[in-house]
Amino acid sequence: MHSARLAIDPSFVVGPVRRGTFGSFVEHLGRCVYTGIYEPGHPTADENGFRGDVLGLVREMGVSTVRYPGGNFVSGYRWEDGVGPREERPTRLDLAWHSIETNEFGLNEFMAWTKASGTTPMMAVNLGTRGIAEALDLLEYSNHPGGTELSDLRREHGVEEPHAIQLWCLGNEMDGPWQLGHKTAEEYGRLATETARAMRQLDPSVVLVACGSSGSSMPTFGEWERTVLTEAYDEVDMISAHAYYREEDDLGSFLASAVDMDYFVASVAATVDAVGVARKSAKRIAISFDEWNVWYHQEEDPIKASGGRWDKAPRLEEDVYTVADAVVVGNLLISLLRNTDRVHSASQAQLVNALAPIATEPGGPAWRQTTFHPFALTSRHAAGEVLRVAIDSPSYENKRFGSSDLVDAVATWDADGSALTVFVVNRAQDEATRIEVPVGAFGAVEVVEALTLANDDHHWRASAEDSTSVLPTSNTTARVEDGTVTVELPPVSWTVLRLRATR
Repeated sequence: MHSARLAIDPSFVVGPVRRGTFGSFVEHLGRCVYTGIYEPGHPTADENGFRGDVLGLVREMGVSTVRYPGGNFVSGYRWEDGVGPREERPTRLDLAWHSIETNEFGLNEFMAWTKASGTTPMMAVNLGTRGIAEALDLLEYSNHPGGTELSDLRREHGVEEPHAIQLWCLGNEMDGPWQLGHKTAEEYGRLATETARAMRQLDPSVVLVACGSSGSSMPTFGEWERTVLTEAYDEVDMISAHAYYREEDDLGSFLASAVDMDYFVASVAATVDAVGVARKSAKRIAISFDEWNVWYHQEEDPIKASGGRWDKAPRLEEDVYTVADAVVVGNLLISLLRNTDRVHSASQAQLVNALAPIATEPGGPAWRQTTFHPFALTSRHAAGEVLRVAIDSPSYENKRFGSSDLVDAVATWDADGSALTVFVVNRAQDEATRIEVPVGAFGAVEVVEALTLANDDHHWRASAEDSTSVLPTSNTTARVEDGTVTVELPPVSWTVLRLRATR
């Protein structure tokens, strides 16, 4: 059995636990919207056509913000298509995902859905095929109380009070050649700056996110952020980061994916700060990690995936996740928490069906994928302040990163509730790891609960027929003795360890 030691102290504060870390993403991609969150006629559907079984799972997940409507989809989207009487809405071709978009579900339906799910909207504007004027129109329709053409149009559409959307993305992945309206960093930086300035003139309360790199492997990574922020630094609040990971016949490298996420955050933060120093600015730009997940890209080319057909809500990117995938998702959440001083917002992509923790069948059941569990438990139990954890762990060799720690962890400390929570992964593939956590700095401590997600078959997958035989279960090895907590972690596992200070 391996051995590792974690050093935790209430003085080692990184920053607050931010509810925005636990965001998600709803895009008009595949079946995320249609037969995902929205399916009139489903046995659980409410009067708005929202699937009640999915709403229940979203609440259970503890999702905070939801980014909408894209993603690649937004770069060709006309927001006006999705408002007003449904029978008058046009049907369009969605070029991003080679699909038919009926626009049955649009802005006002999404806002009603956020109220039903208890989530906060994160709206994206189209800066691919559209620009400043259309962004202003959308903002006026959404946020202005009334007395103007577009705000009164919203009221005619049955929404009397403004939506008051605060969080806005200035386009999506504009660095990517695959994006409709792809731009150079100089082109996008100017457009984002002028759009941001105009939006603030209409509504000074908006929080604005500029497009950063769509991956740390992009050839323009770093230089893109520098160029964009040289233009937009004074006008935006955050810059985005996107990262996806998958196992490619190398489980060891895959399990260490959080190493890359940490690198991504550190690199963007360094670039952002360098721009700020050059501008002699006291302002600090934060990071919105508004796309992240495990994604296998089963249909790299949506045209090939569809056989050339244009279908409504085709089955696209419906990854079925393994236990190992869930361990990596839990580790990526550890990374996001560990970087809470710079990452102020995050969105796991996506919410339902398309590379998602929730799966559904049309007219049938909804169920939790393996990746649902670490997200839900981290969202539920991370509270107070994030504490930096010093890790003394054995390392292992892997192809991508060379040498990585077998154990990774982060802790949160809720002083008001005397709750200390440790989130920890064991990346060892064939052997358990025993960890020791001295907790004397917190006074007398007791174990409230220890839950571990693991399985002898690291590639077990949930399904509609069996989504419950592998769940996070009580780890009975957790105990406190002489001011030290010990717990044994199975191979390829994610664990949440909940402790309470008793004095």
